[in-house]
Amino acid sequence: MARILAIDYGTKRTGIAVTDELQLIASGLTTVKTVNLMSFLKEYCQKEQVERILIGEPKRMNNEASEVEAHILRFRENLEKEIHIPINRVDERFTSKMAMESMIEGGLKKKKRQNKALVDEISATIILQTYLYK
Repeated sequence: MARILAIDYGTKRTGIAVTDELQLIASGLTTVKTVNLMSFLKEYCQKEQVERILIGEPKRMNNEASEVEAHILRFRENLEKEIHIPINRVDERFTSKMAMESMIEGGLKKKKRQNKALVDEISATIILQTYLYK
């Protein structure tokens, strides 16, 4: 089997998570600057077998798309041209809050919890878990 990769897209930085090859375990991979995201993904997909890419779908509580959605749609369009792997969207409401709660429950000190890159990576992991366990 191949891995599934999840993206918590942000305009400045993007969190990335992947499964193991058996698609049983979701793990945070890294956070990259969004300007470097496409090159990172192309390189990663050349090294590792990826069968599906998940992109978080940020929605407001009233189910409307958030302001970052326009950026995500442009990114997805470019990604489909560059990497020919199926792409799914996954509702990412509350993932940042859940990431912060998991950091608190995990006993991370306040200084580490302020690391927004870590929050993005954990959020991507939650997006991936949502997909795997539904």
